[in-house]
Parts: sequence; structure tokens; C-alpha cells
Amino acid sequence: MPLPEGTIPVAIGLLIAGVASYLFLKVGKEALGSDEALQPITSLWVATFALAPGVFLPVEQELARALAHRRATGLGGKPVLRKVIVLALILASIVAIGIIAAGPALSGAFFSDDWVLVLALLIAFLAYTPAHIARGIASGHGRFRAYSVVMASDGVVRIAVCLVLATAGVTAVGPYGLAIAFAPLPGVLWVKFRGHLKVDDGPPAEWGEVTQNLGWLLAGSMFAAGLVNAGPLAATVLAEPDQKELVTRFTYGVLLARIPLFLFQAVQAALLPRLSRLAARNEIAEFRSGLKRLLKVVVVVAAIGTAGAYLLGPFVIEKFYDSELSGSTLAVLAFGSALYMLALALAQAVIALRGHALVALGWATAGVTFLLVTWLNGSDDLFRRVEIGLVSSSAAALLAFALALRHRLASGVEPSTHSVIDAITDMPFET
Repeated sequence: MPLPEGTIPVAIGLLIAGVASYLFLKVGKEALGSDEALQPITSLWVATFALAPGVFLPVEQELARALAHRRATGLGGKPVLRKVIVLALILASIVAIGIIAAGPALSGAFFSDDWVLVLALLIAFLAYTPAHIARGIASGHGRFRAYSVVMASDGVVRIAVCLVLATAGVTAVGPYGLAIAFAPLPGVLWVKFRGHLKVDDGPPAEWGEVTQNLGWLLAGSMFAAGLVNAGPLAATVLAEPDQKELVTRFTYGVLLARIPLFLFQAVQAALLPRLSRLAARNEIAEFRSGLKRLLKVVVVVAAIGTAGAYLLGPFVIEKFYDSELSGSTLAVLAFGSALYMLALALAQAVIALRGHALVALGWATAGVTFLLVTWLNGSDDLFRRVEIGLVSSSAAALLAFALALRHRLASGVEPSTHSVIDAITDMPFET
């Protein structure tokens, strides 16, 4: 069967964004001189991608779903877009106020008392508001090249500005933080200039048209995005003042362990739409068979990733980042990512079967598990303490979604078009 529409451009965008992320940390370390000096930047980078996608991905999903529905019925979506912009601005304002209020705590805990990085976090969060809206417009209209440009340009701009700063000999962390903050905007401006964000006028939209499952999607997305970025953030909080370089090294390991997640996103881009179409036609037997095939692919990718992390990970970390991490640490991180992949695959299947609330509950359970296990674990080894929390929380999510999927299949629930689209676009992992 041919690949679904948009698979190739979106995969290219993911690849470019991923490679740019690896290069950003590499160039940042070379410019700032050490892992310890880079730690505030890695904390800003992780916090940005824990916060912005967690809040705005559901907005993007609901906008894409509503625009796609109107497009299919021959109606213009501009009234829907207006509603979503108001909603996004409300959410952005709430979180921005929270960042400002927590500024002193954030500065001390994550950014070595550098208030420029608090400002950078605020700007970055606000900059992702138009970025996710642009992606929702592009996705809802089937303009996947524009979607890819917005996604890829974020990473490209980030690394380009970083290279300019490094070449100019800039050693202060603030400018590198601002490079992260403003990176989403050029891509949005480019696709806007090219006319790819045009939305036709249409009949008035009610709030229910854009908020059918927003609450559950928002809760689930925030917990899921927080969980995939929880390791470096927890390491930052738990580290002693003389362990900053350990936090940066741990971030390198997390980034390496995410390589299978990149592969998973490419796999799901090709397989999940077909799986969701089976669910939409209520072909449950074929749905079960397709889901099993997807999970087998994920297991293979996860096994290869875990073994590769153990055998080759230390060599890659040493050669690329001039740093050290043990094979066991990298293998545990990769195993945690593998469990997260499996959990995400099952979560998307549950959403396709209209289990939005169950998915939100599952991710919340995983988040609470991470906090409790990491807090109660008395290990003196910083890496091991966080690693156990990551593996335990991902395992909890996997169990929760397995039970939820079994329940939805046993109940004979019939998926809706809306739930199918939500499942296809539910990817709370970005970098």
C-alpha cells in the first residue's frame, strides 16, 4: 500500500529537526567550553520542549481536526481559526503568568540564577503559540510541505544562530538561550509569506467544534510531554552544586536514547493512519491485527535501540560530545524510551477508540509514578535514581494503556472520525 499523504515531507521535517538538535548541543558545548557551562542551556532546551508541546499540541490537534472536517464538507474554516486563536492566547497567557510568577525559583533551580534564560523560556513558550497554530492550519488543509517547513526550520534556525554566535566568540549563555526562544518564528513567517496559511471564510463556529476533547487531550499531552523530558529536569533538581556537568552528560544520554523514538515517529506516520482507518470502519478484527503488527515493529526498533545504546552508545558520546557515559546507563535510558514508545502506540489506539479520558488518566498515572519512585528511591547515584523513575513511569503508562485498550475492545465501542484524527496526530514528543 502507498504511504499515506504527507508521510514523506513530515518524516523529512522530523529528521532535520532531530539532527539539528544533536548539532545544537555539540556546537553549544564547543562555544561555552564545558559540560558544566552548557547545563543552563540544556535545562532551557528540555524545559521548552516539555512545556510548549504539552500545552499547544492539543490546540494544534483540535484545529487540524476541525479544519479537516470543514474541508471535507466544503466549508471554510476561518471562524474555527478565530476560535482557536482566542483559546491559544488564553492558554498562553495563563502559562506565561505562571512562568513569570515562578521566575525566581526557575532561575535558581534550572538556570544558575541567569534571568536572561527565564526570559528566553517565556519568549520560547510564546513563540510556539503561532508555530503550533500554523502547523494545525497546514495539517488541517493537507499542506504537509508547509507543516514540514515549520517543524524543520525551528531546528535549522536554532543551529544556524548558534553557529554564528560561536564563530563570533560569544561565551555568555544568554544569547544561546535566545536562539532557542526565537527559533520557531522564521518558519511561520516563511509559510505565511508563501500563502500556505490561507484559510477560507465560512459559516460561524461554535466552541464545541474546537473543544470536543480538548480538556482530556490537554491533560494527557502535558503529562506525556513532561514524562519524556522528565529525566534531565529531575537530574537538574536533584544534582548537587558541583554536579552540573553530570546533568549535561545525562542530557546527552537521553538525547541518544531518543533515536528509536525518531524511528518510531517515522513508522507510525506510515502505519497509524491505516490502523485508524480500520478503526473508523469498525473492522475490529483487522484493527487488532494491524495493531499487533505495529507493536511488533516497535518492539524490534526498541530492542535494536537498547542493544545499540549499550554497545555503541559510550563510543558515540565520547566521539561526538567528548564526554563519558557508561553502557549500562545508556541501555537503561534506551529501555525506558522503548517502554514509552510502546505506551504511546497503545495510547494512540485507545484514542482511536474514543478513550481520550483513559489516555489522560494513564499519562497522569505515569507522571505520579515518576515523582514517587524518584522521590522515594534512596540511591546515591544520581543517574540510577532518575533512570529507575523513568523506567517505572513508562512501565506504568504501558500497563495502564494495555488495560484501557483491552477494555475498549471488549466493550465493542465504535470509533468516530474525530477520534481517528486525534489518534493520528497525537505525538507529544518533540525535540
